[in-house]
Amino acid sequence: MYNPPAFREDRLEVLQAMMRAAPLANLIIAAGDGFEASPLPLLLDPEPAPLGTLSGHIARGNPLARGDGAMALAIFMGTDAYISPSFYPSKRETGRVVPTWNYVTIHAEGRLYFFDEPARLLTLVKRLTERHESGRATPWAVEDAPADFIAAQLKGIVGFTLTLTRLEGKWKMSQNRTQADRAGVVAGLRDSGRTDVAALIDGAPAER
Repeated sequence: MYNPPAFREDRLEVLQAMMRAAPLANLIIAAGDGFEASPLPLLLDPEPAPLGTLSGHIARGNPLARGDGAMALAIFMGTDAYISPSFYPSKRETGRVVPTWNYVTIHAEGRLYFFDEPARLLTLVKRLTERHESGRATPWAVEDAPADFIAAQLKGIVGFTLTLTRLEGKWKMSQNRTQADRAGVVAGLRDSGRTDVAALIDGAPAER
């Protein structure tokens, strides 16, 4: 992706934390004359080092399942917000400003491999369930459903792993603006109720 140095995020711990915090990614492969893509919740494991492995599952009939061994791209999107020129003090001084969009994204590349062994699929489904039910007061567990029902459901999916070979992070958080304009963006976003993006801008380094 187009990623000027001011917006580039290379710290592995930051990238992995974001991937875990926003686990729904678009998984994409080249297929024939076009592409196949699906939004999927993914798990990140730290091994093999240094980048780790993504895993998830798709419906057996999903065209992505024909991409065993293909290079794949998982695109994670974090928080984002529209940035109005009215946020900038420089608007009042020169008028030479335009709208933009601030956002966080990660592109994760690797080789895609599928599996359909029932025991391995069940372990994956349990891990995904535990990951997303853990914050609930009464979390649902796979064991809450009848075993024969779960077994039938597993026959309709295939699991996959994506061993990562490249991670690229982009934190576009007004780093290319002056300190005064950045402070104006933070104030404008807070006034709009977007304290999440405002906090990221506060924490982003100035243009390098």
